[in-house]
Amino acid sequence: MISFDQLPLSRDILQALSEFHINYVFQPIFKSDGKTVYAWEALMRPREMSVTELIAKYQKEDRLHILEVATFFGAMQAYELRGYSERIAINSFPSECIDSDEAEVFRDCFGEGIRGRMIIEILEYPSFSLDKWLIKNDSVRYMDNMFSLDDYGTGLNDMDKVVFLKPDIVKLDRSLISDIDMDVSKQENCREAIGKLHDLNKLVVAEGIETREEFDYLVSLGADLFQGYYLARPQ
Repeated sequence: MISFDQLPLSRDILQALSEFHINYVFQPIFKSDGKTVYAWEALMRPREMSVTELIAKYQKEDRLHILEVATFFGAMQAYELRGYSERIAINSFPSECIDSDEAEVFRDCFGEGIRGRMIIEILEYPSFSLDKWLIKNDSVRYMDNMFSLDDYGTGLNDMDKVVFLKPDIVKLDRSLISDIDMDVSKQENCREAIGKLHDLNKLVVAEGIETREEFDYLVSLGADLFQGYYLARPQ
């Protein structure tokens, strides 16, 4: 289990983090050869409930900030324990960010080694805070790290959000690519989306790939990066 006991954070935050019993698994994001790892996405695995249930609980209690802190510090601990050298992708709520004191502790704990190696993946839910985004953007760019926009093509994460947030990477939602090799409408939609995103100099991730046929078709469309159970399950 990941431990937060030794972190020099505020007493209230440490007390809240002491409630967590979590581990992390990592799912690779591959380059177009389907073998070379570009980054490892950290996925939280609570012991007592599912991730969805945990988020719903903390959202109801207006304590998503605690989950944000736990995600950043917990994922980096697990990443270092694994000894990975590729980038790490960490999920982040669009309504939250670690504050300046927590960010300083984070840099002190993990050092300059995190510079240029992190991808902060902005989730589609639950809501968006401009104030928190501005703080997060300054912190991430200061460390020469990257932003990724998750779930493109669903809900709020659309082209307007891409233009506004200026992420480095955009992840096409699974709903856009499921059975794409057999669906002409999805083929046209993805071809158009990839073209527009490339015009904006974004890397495009096809996520949720479950078959060889989906992978091959998305390679042919020019997607840059690939993720899904066909290539590798979380480990």
